[in-house]
Amino acid sequence: MPGVTAYPPFPKDVPTYPLVVVDFQLIQAGDVDEINRLFDAATTIGFWYLKNHGIGEEVDPMFDMGRETIALPLDEKLKYEMGDQGSSFGYKKAGANIMDSQGTRDVTEFVNVSRDDALAWPASVHRTYPSTINVRMESTVRPFVQKAVAINNTLIDVLNDKLGLPKGTLAAFHKVEEHSGCIARVIRAPPVVGVPEKLFLTAHTDYGSLSLLFNRLGGLQVLPPDTDQWYYVQPIPGLAICNIGDALNIFSGGILRSNIHRVIPPPKEQAQYERWSLVFFTRPNDAVELVAQSDKSPRIAESVARAPAGKYRPGVTAKEWIARRFMTQRATNYKGMESWNAHMGTEDTPIPGHPVKLAKV
Repeated sequence: MPGVTAYPPFPKDVPTYPLVVVDFQLIQAGDVDEINRLFDAATTIGFWYLKNHGIGEEVDPMFDMGRETIALPLDEKLKYEMGDQGSSFGYKKAGANIMDSQGTRDVTEFVNVSRDDALAWPASVHRTYPSTINVRMESTVRPFVQKAVAINNTLIDVLNDKLGLPKGTLAAFHKVEEHSGCIARVIRAPPVVGVPEKLFLTAHTDYGSLSLLFNRLGGLQVLPPDTDQWYYVQPIPGLAICNIGDALNIFSGGILRSNIHRVIPPPKEQAQYERWSLVFFTRPNDAVELVAQSDKSPRIAESVARAPAGKYRPGVTAKEWIARRFMTQRATNYKGMESWNAHMGTEDTPIPGHPVKLAKV
């Protein structure tokens, strides 16, 4: 299974970004230095490692669930396909999404389990799932989701206070009892040897608020602001990788950075293996309007005042934002450059090799 395979070590001679390591236990304890370390990472590169997060024993069973689901016959998996109308729940087959403005098809497949469905089980909120997920919903999926929700919500609360927002402002946008696009996702990418620049996941920003990632092999790369150089993020055993998404970028008036990243085949000897990833995406409740919280924080108001008018007021809800980004990357909806531009998030740095306009938001 993915959790116990003896992979070659991550190579030392590839460009790697030195992410800050944040101690979650110190964050919970209110350690001022650690909170400042978190905020600095969230406002500069938008990525950081997280240690002492307490979610270790749930990770391997989630990988097992994903492996069992993706091993099902294609006809069975397609009964649970996400579809082309912007849904983010269910199965996505390889080739269902486009990777660039030319319409190149992707090679990854994944399964998304809604937070709402996992917590409501055995009731169904958004959709049904394959038997391989149902049989593990109570023992595996729900415990992982519960812990991931608690971790991300704690981090969001800390960022809320550092932004100078009234207590609970951002928490009110992420209520567990209200519907949202929050998902747990397991992703499989095939072995790819000899094509180091082949894309598994195209350059993008994350759609929601905060992502919590677990992987075993390299391949994730970040594009630091004001550069055209991609850097690997080395997976480190026991550490999660966190990053800011579009929603927190907008709520904060650009103070929190939703940084561009992509996934390519693992470097060097690691490329011969399947690449498995597990991620939990925290997203705002469906009906929440994406708009900078300028009226509640002088710090945010000052940031918004320096930005072009309307940059942090896209005029949509969280559900509409996420649906647009999912729908416009589906191959069946592809209409050339128009589709690619429509897919953009909060990107504010030119993407090497992508002749597209930067997002207005």
